[in-house]
Amino acid sequence: MGPILPLDTLQPLDPDTFAADSSEVLDFLVGYYRNIDKYPVRATDLEPGRLRKLLPEDAPERGEPMERILEDVRRDVLPGLTHWQSPSFFAYFQANASSAGFAGEMLSVGLNVVPFVWVASPAAAEMESVVVDWMARLLGLPDRFLFSGGGGGVLQGSTCEAVVCTLVAARDRTLGRIGHEGIMRLVVYASD
Repeated sequence: MGPILPLDTLQPLDPDTFAADSSEVLDFLVGYYRNIDKYPVRATDLEPGRLRKLLPEDAPERGEPMERILEDVRRDVLPGLTHWQSPSFFAYFQANASSAGFAGEMLSVGLNVVPFVWVASPAAAEMESVVVDWMARLLGLPDRFLFSGGGGGVLQGSTCEAVVCTLVAARDRTLGRIGHEGIMRLVVYASD
């Protein structure tokens, strides 16, 4: 393990550096999306371990300029990606990015709130309940599924999170019926 940096070297977010770096990243992404059709959906000559060979063994001790980081991404990372937004990609969820999604993601990351309970971030927690109600109404679910109707839910960040939550809920519901001593009788069937 490398040396631990003294506390006086750790600085809070600098608004000017943040603005400059963010502009560079945004320009990079704009260029990427303007040319997305020029990338192969996925390179055919990739082998596992390719990126590990290209990156240093240890994390840099000092930050690098954003320009250099983005050049590394362009040279080393982009060739190893599956370009899901490519107009030539016809599997899974092609074209799932949107300007609204980017803007929302920037706001979420930039504000960096942790709304796991209401008191931790009241507005964020309440926003989640409002949006879950909107989604339930869009799906035509009965009022009992709405927060405003005594139900509710949660927004998950990925399918994997949603599956884990579903399995935990199913496990707990079943154990409530058969008793906790029956946990060893439970089986989950899944596919790869």
